[in-house]
Amino acid sequence: MPGDQLQVLNALDVAKTQWYHFTAIVIAGMGFFTDAYDLFCISLVTKLLGRIYYHIPGSLEPGTLPPNVSAAVNGVAFCGTLAGQLFFGWLGDKLGRKKVYGMTLMIMVICSVASGLSFGHKPKSVMATLCFFRFWLGFGIGGDYPLSATIMSEYANKKTRGAFIAAVFAMQGFGIMAGGIFAIIISAIFEAKFPAPTYAEDALRSTVPQADFVWRIILMFGALPAAMTFYSRSKMPETARYTALVAKDAKQAASDMARVLQVEIESEQHIVEEISNDKSKSFSLFSKEFMKRHGLHLLGTTSTWFLLDIAFYSSNLFQKDIFSAIGWIPPAHTMNAIQEVFKIARAQTLIALCSTMPGYWFTVAFIDIFGRFAIQLMGFFFMTVFMFALAIPYDHWTHKENRIGFVVLYSLTFFFANFGPNVTTFVVPAEIFPARFRSTCHGISAASGKLGAIVGAFGFLYLAQSPDKNKTSAGYPPGIGVRNSLIMLGVVNFLGILFTFLVPEAKGKSLEEISGENGENENTNNGNRTVPIV
Repeated sequence: MPGDQLQVLNALDVAKTQWYHFTAIVIAGMGFFTDAYDLFCISLVTKLLGRIYYHIPGSLEPGTLPPNVSAAVNGVAFCGTLAGQLFFGWLGDKLGRKKVYGMTLMIMVICSVASGLSFGHKPKSVMATLCFFRFWLGFGIGGDYPLSATIMSEYANKKTRGAFIAAVFAMQGFGIMAGGIFAIIISAIFEAKFPAPTYAEDALRSTVPQADFVWRIILMFGALPAAMTFYSRSKMPETARYTALVAKDAKQAASDMARVLQVEIESEQHIVEEISNDKSKSFSLFSKEFMKRHGLHLLGTTSTWFLLDIAFYSSNLFQKDIFSAIGWIPPAHTMNAIQEVFKIARAQTLIALCSTMPGYWFTVAFIDIFGRFAIQLMGFFFMTVFMFALAIPYDHWTHKENRIGFVVLYSLTFFFANFGPNVTTFVVPAEIFPARFRSTCHGISAASGKLGAIVGAFGFLYLAQSPDKNKTSAGYPPGIGVRNSLIMLGVVNFLGILFTFLVPEAKGKSLEEISGENGENENTNNGNRTVPIV
């Protein structure tokens, strides 16, 4: 029955914004709040871990994590996240969004606590157990990406769907800020209770024994917001789109949404049966028909997310320059261990407040006005411009009097990452694929992004080293230098502009209209349009 849409799905599409929308944003958003806290809080304590476990007697500088250990501690959660995105994305389409949603949360709670309880007296054993638990923490976090996006897209109305999904993702900003604020509070308490001299004054006593509790408490705190959300997630009904279009139970879908929307909804089981019997809609994932209808779209979502995360996660190349340029973090030897945690946490909180948060919420405000395509294209364009502006005259920016200009351009680059592809690459895959593949395809797109994050965070850390082996950071081989790395990142952002043209515009359309599930687009090219109609 081409062109027909189930009454229950139409009721969701045209529903006015009401309380259950905000409830869904908070429930899904608290998962992302926790995800961001857990993923980013490790960067607050890596310097402390180096001081505690890798102190070198007689050294003029505090101990630091060796490059391979640092890469493992910082990157193992990314590897777990990538695996979780693929696995739970697939499982969300097989078992249902709700059934799998609680699993991811429990893994996050257990592994957050276990990360803080990493055991052993030798550095190797502590780092090994920490990496083990952070991998599985990342695995749970990975599941939250496709499930939160899919649930929010399937609950939302078509008028404000983009803003609702973007608001879930924007909770990351609050998670990053919460991590910084909590680390500030804990380090301030410990500094007041256990004062210590600076490293330059007394290297050994600058790291008090109680500092070992600081990093453990910060990591374990991530379990609390996740645990608080578990009950609410367990009470959410399965999305009507999964129940009706995938599980084929129109009666249950109508019953669930009638309770949520507080209106009478006809079940229309006969329409579900007609859709089920339509051979043109029974193709499988990665079949010839799927590739014909959605292959370019999947290429667009995976490639743009991959390219964005290379640029976005390469930010650790410049943060130490920026923090020192504006005096937020003094040289390590002028602080004790707990003071260093405080200064790093303060700097990251200010970056989140001034650069990260505004970009997220600009996207929430404008995504259903300008559209996904325009915001993503604009974001990649400005990221390209600012990255080349940093790269081409790089020697100019290295002079102390020009550092503030460098900070401004750097901040603008990441403002337009957040008011741009960092949010839209999360939103679009939750809208443009059929219900039975939606969670899987979002998981594939997100995993591609996380692969880009690994390349950006660690590949460019090695690439950005000086070509002169005498000027490289301790333990790193020579690279191509920061200037050439910035030029490469500019090229990466330009490629993001090109691949954005493979991504269709979803603004103002129902999910079934975009994916072709209601049959309206079967004989036209509108369903596969890759740029918006002007």
